[in-house]
Amino acid sequence: MIVAEWKPIPELLASLKGHKNVLLVGCATCVAECAAGGEREVLTLAPVLKMGLKDQGQEVNIITRTLERQCEPEFVEELAEIAPQVDAIMSLACGIGMQLVAERFIDLPLYPGVNTTSLAIREQPGLWTARCAACGDCMLGETFGLCPVARCAKSLMNGPCGGTRKDGKCEVDENTECIWRLIVERAEAKGRLEDLVKVRPSKNWSNSGHGGPKRMLREDLR
Repeated sequence: MIVAEWKPIPELLASLKGHKNVLLVGCATCVAECAAGGEREVLTLAPVLKMGLKDQGQEVNIITRTLERQCEPEFVEELAEIAPQVDAIMSLACGIGMQLVAERFIDLPLYPGVNTTSLAIREQPGLWTARCAACGDCMLGETFGLCPVARCAKSLMNGPCGGTRKDGKCEVDENTECIWRLIVERAEAKGRLEDLVKVRPSKNWSNSGHGGPKRMLREDLR
């Protein structure tokens, strides 16, 4: 899922300076799962912002809404009736959802309430770790379901670097497992260690933003 976290409260307050009626919009999917932008977070943040601005001498009316998704035009359209009542929107969706809201309500300033951080999974309560870099050239079939692009600090394609610690930790972050050690262990457990002998070419990073935004076109769905 897409993971995000609240921006610092002082930054949020600064962005709303001068506004009198603000629409605070949450998203009930990814950012709700990581406790950053769901309905509960919207209802928690609204009074914090209101009190923070009041302490600075600014009265503000904050209207709250939570959409099923902000990355789908059909759900964003639900804000059409209330948009004329506000002079700014603050979105707690990921960067994708925020951009769609800004595109739909182009005459209203839109402020991000969160920072989008990664594509991650929840390892345990309160801990999310990145598992995918959305590189556009998936190699999980060759690395036994473990992604070295997202989970190796150097995105190495052909085994660990020389800095791997004796305890199997990454030299860049001693709290992180060397993903290539885990790949080797999984290959050994499956009796397929020889599969890792193949030399993989350097990663083609052109699909990671080179030449403009990524696009995926499915003619069969058009």
